[in-house]
Amino acid sequence: MGLKWVDVSIPMREGMTVWPGDPPYSLSPRSRIAAGAGCNVSCLSFSTHTGTHVDAPWHFEEGGKRLHEMDTSVFFGDALLIETEGASHIGPADLGPAALPSRVLLKTRNSTHGHDAPFMKDYVAVEREAAERMVDEGVRLVGVDYLSVAPYKQEGQETHHILLRANVLVVEGLRLGSFSQGTYPFVVLPLPLVDADGAPCRAFLGREE
Repeated sequence: MGLKWVDVSIPMREGMTVWPGDPPYSLSPRSRIAAGAGCNVSCLSFSTHTGTHVDAPWHFEEGGKRLHEMDTSVFFGDALLIETEGASHIGPADLGPAALPSRVLLKTRNSTHGHDAPFMKDYVAVEREAAERMVDEGVRLVGVDYLSVAPYKQEGQETHHILLRANVLVVEGLRLGSFSQGTYPFVVLPLPLVDADGAPCRAFLGREE
């Protein structure tokens, strides 16, 4: 038996689903050996909230911490994965009766939606009251399986404000379909961008095999 690390981040490639209005992901050639250059070099273009990514508080809080100011200890440690596949939105009761740990991942019906599929406006998201419960119980990281923790066009963006005002690191766009409810080692590694509102990241869950 040993620990197998499973990549739960979305592969970044042309045609991947992005938030409506955000620029599409693009990898374009800068130089190519096939064209006579000495090496292959590419240029990347994408939003800081493309694919699997983190939200820093500054994303919605003008005075909030930027990504490089976040406590990186939250990037590593055990996380409780909660299955809420029957819920249309996640309320406080959907988080279970027990006190929440510091790191929580939420698996919903979103996990069955392909990451190259058309954008889904009715994705399952976290309601304001559930965000308040997580903050009240000391959650420091919350991860979700679609491109936003908040409902689509939520009035006032209350879910984001509640979490980010409390310096909760939000991880969006996780692929949790192959995992069931339980506690797992979790690592999230955002790009080390200075003065950023967020960044794409690589994320892994550990599974005993």
